[in-house]
Amino acid sequence: MQTRDRKTHPAADAQSRRDFIALVGAGLGAALLPLGTAHAANLPTIKIGFISPLTGPLAGFGEADPFVLGLTRAKTAGGVKLGGTTYAVQIVSRDTQSDPARAAQMANQLINDDKIDLMLTTSTPEVVNPVSDACEAAGVPCLSTIVPWESWYFGRGGKPGQPSPFKWTYHFCFGTEQFADMYLSSWSHVQTNRKVGVLYPNDADGNAVRAHLAPLLEKAGYTIVDPGAYQDGTTDFSSQIARFKSAGIEVLTGVPLPPDYITFLRQAAQQGLARQLKINFPAKFGLFPSDIEALGGLGLRIGSGAYWSPAYPYVSPVTGLGGARLAEAYTKATGRQWTQQLGASMSLIDAGFAALDRSGAPKDKAAVAEAMRVLDVVTTVGRVNFPKGPVPNVATTVLIGSQWVPARSGPFKLAYPTIEHAEDPKVPIEAKLLRYA
Repeated sequence: MQTRDRKTHPAADAQSRRDFIALVGAGLGAALLPLGTAHAANLPTIKIGFISPLTGPLAGFGEADPFVLGLTRAKTAGGVKLGGTTYAVQIVSRDTQSDPARAAQMANQLINDDKIDLMLTTSTPEVVNPVSDACEAAGVPCLSTIVPWESWYFGRGGKPGQPSPFKWTYHFCFGTEQFADMYLSSWSHVQTNRKVGVLYPNDADGNAVRAHLAPLLEKAGYTIVDPGAYQDGTTDFSSQIARFKSAGIEVLTGVPLPPDYITFLRQAAQQGLARQLKINFPAKFGLFPSDIEALGGLGLRIGSGAYWSPAYPYVSPVTGLGGARLAEAYTKATGRQWTQQLGASMSLIDAGFAALDRSGAPKDKAAVAEAMRVLDVVTTVGRVNFPKGPVPNVATTVLIGSQWVPARSGPFKLAYPTIEHAEDPKVPIEAKLLRYA
């Protein structure tokens, strides 16, 4: 059965249009001028597909998406001016249920049945890559984020030094260079033996990070201890733990699925590995409060890269919200603690509307794809600049080292302060990295 976020997330849907507008405030980007609902009914319509994981093991990535889409729908309810013409905007959202096959199915449904003009998709290769492939095959412009760009570009068939095989699909996200900058800056604050255990699964993220990030860490003087690729969904990590213990690692990182890392770390504690870790810095896990809460005390002092937080100084050109105001609006509307995906999904909306506007003809798919190719815009997560990307079809964004610690005040148990800012000094440092064990 097809479901939309309005049916699956009543906490977000309980907000009326008036409530959302009050949360957003009066500021709007120049391209977005609300005109009134009655007038919008008589306008030509832009249809935007939005695909993300709202349920399943990747659901943490999609938790804030209904709120972001609610804000956007409220801001665009009366119609918006794009490319010199005023359009009504319809955003049609789908849940992949964390299943790559369903992601492709939902993409084809939006393309063939809903006749969308633009696809937006976010959060992990398991979602973004199959959606991007469906759009590439169908000739529909697609903009995506929150997959390390190497996993998206090389994972879909791009080759180093060769022309891009993609015409319709564009992606903005951090990559292994941003991970390396963030890790090296963060880890320098705690003295270790520089032996790093890595958990790289046999999937798009694991294979890309093994090939591109591990050599950067080795070049910086770290010894990589890699017990080999494992299958997503592994339930027994005894062999990896034994290898890490015998090697004497003091730093741990990797790109495991969140449920797999919870299993691993619990077993690591039972088998005596956790106590020797001075730095625990996974990627893909530890991004959201729910990850840390699931581990109890084992979750405290886990670090990870923040691709957005309330410390980021940038404002959404679509909603007029950024930083602390966006986080506060989310908590007020849902009762939940902010997550970094809140800013990332907002930035995808920002960049998508910018591409539609700058195309000059948002119903012309080729014009929209060309606008993405040259897009340079400041979004909620910072600047997205495709002309200066590392490869065609890609723009990079930053990562800021952060760490989970007990909150000193406020309604939530956890805080996630920034502990370095090598990638963007405009993001303030809020705390020092604390040793894990």
